Amino acid sequence: MGHMIIDGRKVEFTDEKNVLSVIRKAGINIPTLCYHSEVSTFGACRLCTVEDERGKTFASCSEQPRDGMVIYTNSGRVKKYRKLIVELLLAAHCRDCTTCVKSGECVLQELAHRLGVQTIRFKNTREYHELDTSSPSLVRDPNKCILCGNCVRACEELQGIGALGFAFRGTEAMVMPAFNKKIAETECVNCGQCRVYCPTGAIAIKTHMDEAWEALADPNIRVVAQIAPAVRVAVGDHYGLTKGKSVMGKIVNALHRMGFDEVYDTSFSADLTIMEESAEFLDRIKKGEKLPLLTSCCPAWVKFITDQYKEYIPNLSTCRSPQGMLSAVIKEYFRDPEHAGGKKTVMISIMPCTAKKAEAVRPNSFTDGEQDTDIVITTTELLRMIDNFGLDFATLDPEACDMPFGFGSGGGVIFGVTGGVTEAVLRRLTPDHSKETMHEIAECGVRGDEGIKEFTVPYEGMNLNICVASGLANARTVMEQVKNGEKEYHLIERIAPEKAGANILYDGFHDFIHVRVRGHLPGDKEKMLAKLNGIIQEYEGKEPVYSFVQGECPDLEYCDDGKAVWDMDRKTS
Repeated sequence: MGHMIIDGRKVEFTDEKNVLSVIRKAGINIPTLCYHSEVSTFGACRLCTVEDERGKTFASCSEQPRDGMVIYTNSGRVKKYRKLIVELLLAAHCRDCTTCVKSGECVLQELAHRLGVQTIRFKNTREYHELDTSSPSLVRDPNKCILCGNCVRACEELQGIGALGFAFRGTEAMVMPAFNKKIAETECVNCGQCRVYCPTGAIAIKTHMDEAWEALADPNIRVVAQIAPAVRVAVGDHYGLTKGKSVMGKIVNALHRMGFDEVYDTSFSADLTIMEESAEFLDRIKKGEKLPLLTSCCPAWVKFITDQYKEYIPNLSTCRSPQGMLSAVIKEYFRDPEHAGGKKTVMISIMPCTAKKAEAVRPNSFTDGEQDTDIVITTTELLRMIDNFGLDFATLDPEACDMPFGFGSGGGVIFGVTGGVTEAVLRRLTPDHSKETMHEIAECGVRGDEGIKEFTVPYEGMNLNICVASGLANARTVMEQVKNGEKEYHLIERIAPEKAGANILYDGFHDFIHVRVRGHLPGDKEKMLAKLNGIIQEYEGKEPVYSFVQGECPDLEYCDDGKAVWDMDRKTS
């Protein structure tokens, strides 16, 4: 333990890794553009520069704290320096701020206001570059890049992909994929981490709000929404409601007011996924083949495996994700003339992850050549649509989802947290469904924000080795260990880090995770799992009505004939 003098006040420090952390601990929020505690320190923007008692200036993010240091965070010299930095950044930046997708949320814009930058004295001499719209999930605008390197480090260090990097030097420096390829031509998995860490509009969500509004305005279209478990917590947080509390009822009300004809709960199909994936897991355990089973709910994880671990493609679960399952079910339901009412059905999926946009257009997410999920909007897009419509979200009364797909069990709800898929499968497999047993499973360590979690579960005389990895960088570590024979698992779940999942960048990251996890705990006693089981049993032994499996998939090559082999008519209980 030591102490520093910061702006004339004594501040103690312990294990803070840099001076910036100590300054923020003292309640002084000095600006940064390139610093995030979850990735390595880069020190590019220099906005966190401070001055010591000898007049030396240095970037506080890359300086280790020392006992007895005297720091001035807002001396006249430092304030002038920061203002000049922002002015220079804006001079080489596209300044169409009013029409920028990031307007109102741009960190650079906020800092310009905060530091009083009102005029730009320098001309923008940078060459104009075309937008990269090749990705189904993201748009890359090099003209708005400030070279902070956040996207490069997030992609490399958190996801282990490395789809972006620095090219050229000096004033010619740029961030781009290798050899200036389109982002869709790289091994990008569409996870959105780069977008979350980007402080400007250089990387943005490829929005589909206009398509959604057009569908809502057409009287000949039935617009159906499905809402993922993770969304119901992030929306409440955005509007300043109780942290970690589900606001599903308010979201349903908002969607109905905006014109959605039916609003369903993705937890319904998450339960279907639990049943199908549990049965598939047991079948593979029994046969001793295609192990470890790799969960298939996360499209970024699926693309990662198909791109970089092709020998493990057969290990991927043949079950569709909950989004894919529910969209297929709903489309089939409204093909029945009794339910169709002479209208075309447009399926809009409200998801926490940009990768779901890519999943929706993947060939094996189609049924008989028809796209099941027509439009995917992220949490961020939903928030903009609510604001666009002028709704006072906090005052909305909660409404129930529509039937028959408006319910789900607690197991389906916890899909929204890291380890939720694995926990839901364990809940399904255990013969004892008492409250005490469910609590023991919840406390076994499968949930949480640790990078890699390993545990062993006894099942019918054998030990099942299970691994849950958060983020693709950790998933790569796990897959390399499996590939090299260092580890042996029966089940591997990978889920995106919370920042990518929410599509909203939060301060107090780790505190947010804990309250968000609480928001996904199954708290509604009236959840109708029994009714869901009855629906499944109704179809057992009959010809399958809905396709719950991956469809035509020549790009994934799950089996020799290019089709998945898992089907609904196999027993699931």
